[in-house]
Amino acid sequence: MRTRIATPLLLATACSLAAATAQAAEWTMATPYGDASFHTQNTKQFAEDVAEATDGELTITVHSGGSLVSHGEIKPSVRRGTIDAGEVFLSILSNDDPIFEVDTLPGVAGSYDDAYALWEATKPMITELFAYEGLIPLYAVAWPAQGIYTAEPLTDPAQFDGLRVRAPNINTQRFVDNLGGSPTETEESDIPTAFSTGRVDAMITSSSTGNSMAAWDYVTDYTDANLWLPKNIVFISQRSFDRLDEATQEALMEAAARAEERGWQMSRDNNDESLAALKENGISVSEPNADVAAALQAAGDELFTDWQSRADDEAKAALEAYRAQRGN
Repeated sequence: MRTRIATPLLLATACSLAAATAQAAEWTMATPYGDASFHTQNTKQFAEDVAEATDGELTITVHSGGSLVSHGEIKPSVRRGTIDAGEVFLSILSNDDPIFEVDTLPGVAGSYDDAYALWEATKPMITELFAYEGLIPLYAVAWPAQGIYTAEPLTDPAQFDGLRVRAPNINTQRFVDNLGGSPTETEESDIPTAFSTGRVDAMITSSSTGNSMAAWDYVTDYTDANLWLPKNIVFISQRSFDRLDEATQEALMEAAARAEERGWQMSRDNNDESLAALKENGISVSEPNADVAAALQAAGDELFTDWQSRADDEAKAALEAYRAQRGN
């Protein structure tokens, strides 16, 4: 009978493997939004929930405000493994597939209930597209409905002609083009400077962003046009996830489900709070008049026609399933 003798090298290797297995995981996460954003607050609460649920076996350090990675580089950085997790404005990915911009089509989802139903209908396709790149979507949360901030009352569609409008994604840029404006891509953190230097005359965004960015310092009016309810999406690296033990994986996914539920309610609450803050700080909040509403509708119809020409059958089927479910 032969006796196996454990060499020092084998013992050292075994100990190293055991230590690696037992070692707590430390993840890095990037988000483009500042700490004043309810999205960032929700994301940081998610990280705290994960640490508590796993007894510190998984900690997530959230780097906000684009301090670690710029908005456009967050998804590539997670894909490459430079960071473990990220949060982005979903429609910033519209160049990858038209399904990512469906929540920025005017008239498709005009309420929180509609926006959530749209997310449920499109989530399987979005999850599949992320999986192709080694990524796992954890949750998505809507922004309040988008409106238009201007430095004067918006009463005539002719005011859009040549108007330099901050548009954060390609679909919003197309919308501004359809209105006759000049779309300008500006990071959220650069909005005040863009207005003060004249690079931007107006912006399409939510009550929430206007509040967190103190829009009353550079605009006077907010047209609450209820254009669409876009979403942020939080996602992780499949490789990072696979390194976790099963219990930690389950705790992570449970915390993500709570973050999604909490985030949608935070968005509703923040919309009410932000509209009140805008008014309290002197911004005139109003709905579009008939002429402006008609111009917005026409620009939106053109945008939807363009989307249909680019979307594949799976994306169109997801939208139709949503519409059938909502009866619209």
